[in-house]
Amino acid sequence: MAGIKVYGHAASVATRRVILALHEKNLDFELVHIELKDGEHKKEPFLSRNPFGKVPAFEDGDLKLFESRAITQYIAHRYEGQGTNLLPDYANNMALYAIMAIGIEVEGHQFDPVASKLAWEQVFKNIYGLTTDQAVVEEEEAKLAKVLDVYEYRLKETKYLAGDTFTLVELHHIPVIQYLLTTPTKKLFTERPRVNEWVTEITNRPASQKILQ
Repeated sequence: MAGIKVYGHAASVATRRVILALHEKNLDFELVHIELKDGEHKKEPFLSRNPFGKVPAFEDGDLKLFESRAITQYIAHRYEGQGTNLLPDYANNMALYAIMAIGIEVEGHQFDPVASKLAWEQVFKNIYGLTTDQAVVEEEEAKLAKVLDVYEYRLKETKYLAGDTFTLVELHHIPVIQYLLTTPTKKLFTERPRVNEWVTEITNRPASQKILQ
């Protein structure tokens, strides 16, 4: 049986989510480079791995998956006893699993759409030789500020967004936050004390530093 393969681009936020989960689990894997600038993700053979033409795609032996958050949940459950436990102690308290599920939904539907637009405008447009639209940045920062206000309130009650342990909720946030910390949007994180402490802790984890290398 073949080992773990991630088909993606090392700079892609979604690809980094999966790689980060693998690093947290201390799993060996092969990153198969997909060149986004050439549209490789929109052609065969990549489309046979993800018919929607988005990175990453994932293989663990005969199992083939796509959608980064689904992949990280598979990794967390399949390799639960290895490396960092990315799941709450739901065996003793099923409510913790529901809280994590809410956190994953909030990240995917409230945080990431805004954060990714900000990363596109301020980081990836520069890579592609395009000009940042400052009006879009200001509009999206206002939206992100509202999300982070909710996070600040939540972090008064628990160390992490889904409780007192690091879970997939934090992991899913890390790659795009790392990009935003290199932009003026960083101020939205640093001016909120609990959010700032949370961001500092999760982005300085050894696995988080590995995906920057």
